[in-house]
Amino acid sequence: MEIKDIKLSEIRISDLNTRKDLEAGTEDSSLVDLANSIKEKGLLNPVIVKRNKDDTYDLIVGQRRFLACQKLGWESIPAIIRDITDDTDGTMISLIENVHRADMSPIDKARAYKKIYEKYEDYNKVASETGVSVPTIRRYLKLLDLVPSIQNKLSTADGPAGIAALSKIAETFTVEQQEAVLDKIGEFKQQTQLEIIRRSGGDFSKLEDLKHQVLEGDFDVRWCRGLNECPFIPFELHDLVKDLVIKFKDEDNTKVFEEILRKLK
Repeated sequence: MEIKDIKLSEIRISDLNTRKDLEAGTEDSSLVDLANSIKEKGLLNPVIVKRNKDDTYDLIVGQRRFLACQKLGWESIPAIIRDITDDTDGTMISLIENVHRADMSPIDKARAYKKIYEKYEDYNKVASETGVSVPTIRRYLKLLDLVPSIQNKLSTADGPAGIAALSKIAETFTVEQQEAVLDKIGEFKQQTQLEIIRRSGGDFSKLEDLKHQVLEGDFDVRWCRGLNECPFIPFELHDLVKDLVIKFKDEDNTKVFEEILRKLK
């Protein structure tokens, strides 16, 4: 690994850069704001590039910083040069640099996870390489099964926790139904959305009645909310555990269950 100043004219934005949506996460900080900050304080973090055989460079990490410096009229930029021979390795470096940032588009993350998964075909390997849990990776990949109109609405506010309901919609309903499902349940909090989907069993015709139950106050999900806060319960088992909780609750053991849940927390 080498660090040096490189002429901006010798750098091109690589397809390996996982950040495609440059507007994501910029509601409070535009490219102009970033350029002004760099002008005032300097570039605090070098970009990361890949060296090509013709002595040009592909930008892997730092696209917004690169464009801001271009806007300032800089001739060169500090860069970390990484020797990358495999496209997936380049994607992985870009993803790892960005994956824990709140300002990266969920769809960009999903596409990057997919590219890495296609290399290894092993969720555990992807998890170990990126430092992200298998359930979270699975949820992001499910976003790619959403109808494009919903994908386009995803924002940086839909982080790892916020995408659970959307990934469940993708898993449960057809592409033709997804927009209508979101129209019906999108006004509710995520935990309520998840419970509506679970109780519907994938039957779209049941959603209207379940929605009315929520609005009329006959729909209480407080007793199962804690499951998502118990990291030792695998995501794949949540539905099974919830079914057992329903049975337990129906047997008038609510107080006992609530006491157990308090201890689990």
